Amino acid sequence: MKTRSIILATVVCFAGLSLSFAQNLQIGTWKLNEAKSKVPAGMMKNTTVTYTEEGDNVKVTTDGTTGDGSPLHTEWTGKFDGKDYPLTGDPSADARAYVKVDDRTLTLENKKGGTVTTHGKIVVSADGKTRTLTTSGKNAAGKKLTGKSVYDKQ
Repeated sequence: MKTRSIILATVVCFAGLSLSFAQNLQIGTWKLNEAKSKVPAGMMKNTTVTYTEEGDNVKVTTDGTTGDGSPLHTEWTGKFDGKDYPLTGDPSADARAYVKVDDRTLTLENKKGGTVTTHGKIVVSADGKTRTLTTSGKNAAGKKLTGKSVYDKQ
């Protein structure tokens, strides 16, 4: 009887752990797959994106380049609740809001002074190995740019 209770408790713990990881497929480090991506000249390009859990918040860090090719490192910490949270390191935005659409999909808006500068949609593949970010925004000259960035999970 004692062995059966220990086995049952172990199974329940692993099931709970599996469910907690399945709830946020975004968590982890993602590397840009340049061959599958279509990022136009003049648009910011994130080559590495990392999502980590920090308590009940998510921290998102990116490394890449600005539209003119300068190095870029951004950090954002908040919830996927549609509210604006501070964004650091991005010259074109000072806040970001994410909305969790479903287990595999997020939408986002970057804002500068309360005005939306970029909006996008992030979709994680069914197998959890890739994520696709489709973004729209304007470059420094005001020209509309749309890009598609495909990332592989590391």
